[in-house]
Amino acid sequence: MEEQLKQLFYSIVGHDATSITPLSASGSNRQYFRLSDSEGHSFVGCHGTSQQENEAFLAIDRHFVQQGLDVPQVVAQSADKMSYLQQDLGDTLLFDYIAGSRKTGVFGAREQQMLALTMRQLAHIQVRGAQGLDFQVCYPQAEFNRRSILWDLNYFKYCFLKATGLDFQEDLLENDFEQLADCLLQVPRNTFMYRDFQSRNVMIHNQKPYFIDFQGGRRGPLHYDVASFLWQARANYGEQLRSWLIDQYLDELQKLQEVNAEQFRQELQLFIMFRTLQVLGAYGFRGYFEKKPHFLQSIPYALNNLRDLLRQSHDYCPYLMQVLRQMTELKQFQEQARKPLMLTVYSFSYKKGIPSDSSGNGGGFVFDMRAVNNPGKYERYMGLTGQDQPVIDFLEQDGEITAFLNHAYELVDANVRRYIERGFQNLMACFGCTGGRHRSVYAAQHMAEHIHQKFGIEVRLIHREQNQSITFPAK
Repeated sequence: MEEQLKQLFYSIVGHDATSITPLSASGSNRQYFRLSDSEGHSFVGCHGTSQQENEAFLAIDRHFVQQGLDVPQVVAQSADKMSYLQQDLGDTLLFDYIAGSRKTGVFGAREQQMLALTMRQLAHIQVRGAQGLDFQVCYPQAEFNRRSILWDLNYFKYCFLKATGLDFQEDLLENDFEQLADCLLQVPRNTFMYRDFQSRNVMIHNQKPYFIDFQGGRRGPLHYDVASFLWQARANYGEQLRSWLIDQYLDELQKLQEVNAEQFRQELQLFIMFRTLQVLGAYGFRGYFEKKPHFLQSIPYALNNLRDLLRQSHDYCPYLMQVLRQMTELKQFQEQARKPLMLTVYSFSYKKGIPSDSSGNGGGFVFDMRAVNNPGKYERYMGLTGQDQPVIDFLEQDGEITAFLNHAYELVDANVRRYIERGFQNLMACFGCTGGRHRSVYAAQHMAEHIHQKFGIEVRLIHREQNQSITFPAK
């Protein structure tokens, strides 16, 4: 396979590649390589295991390029279409671009803007990408239909639900699968459905999102990709950011076709549930059967999404909902859900707002540090933070911040003690100042160290304005 890719490189450049480096392919069976030379030529080579899947990608990519959409252009392909070279978009996946924000749950303006650009571009991929596309080239299905829906629902049943050991009535479950399929098929499906639209399938190149790995695409509804992206198991977007990104998406979609925003949001709930079940099926197969740890580690996150969905009222598929509730309450999953107390400590700038609580518990303490003497008003401290010794010395000189923290320690200590007794899982303590660099950073750092040393619980320290996250593990 590498030899075939080298020959393609030679056919484009006129000489051999001097370097061929394997690239990560995540959960895919496709193999990727970067081929380059000393003159600056660089391409990404792909070798697939299915000729039909490759042909689907090549045909869709060609159409998308003609439509002026942001995808990597294929520059050469082998005669048997098992290998091809495409434009090299670099190494930055959107997944990595927002990595710090995914860990902290705090998405700054830079990350939010890129996510908004991605959602807006998705609308173009779906609508413009479908215009003139011969969907018969798609693999393994030309469209999102009853058969493909039932495939995915049974994928969930056989690869995840049965593996849990839960006893259920298969006939009743199949009846609800049919009902869910009826509901999903009532939604118009005349656009391009990416199917596996998630942050690992978006590259950031020249500060623009480019879409990759769309070989599983087909004719289908708009909603599936929105659900797939925004409810990705480990994305950690939060309800408020999701809602804003849906607004961004719908605003762009309105420019391309008529859309009833309220109806779209209602229909979206069906697809969030369906996509969550499909994802659990994939995690079950990749994790339980193929023994890939990455997918096993993602199961608790997908189950948390499912629990959130089940808290809402559903007037469809009552037996399916009953089974899902029983499944999420199984001992093995409850043990995953019942975690010991974790304290999250933030430093932040009041100019950018008080941090939101991603745990859903409504927050905790917010301490206003702005009355404490501010080193930030002196030029020599402006480039430093509350972690730097000159700032520490300045703040501790008059003892004002020490007295403040002693009072804060008393309050937080009392709640930590009580939260541990009552089996609560999350508590927040936020320290804010004007710029979120000096006083708040010092206070948050000391609170995190104090609680970790005293109680031995996990403490997650987030210096929001520095986009810095530090975890003190439970002892």
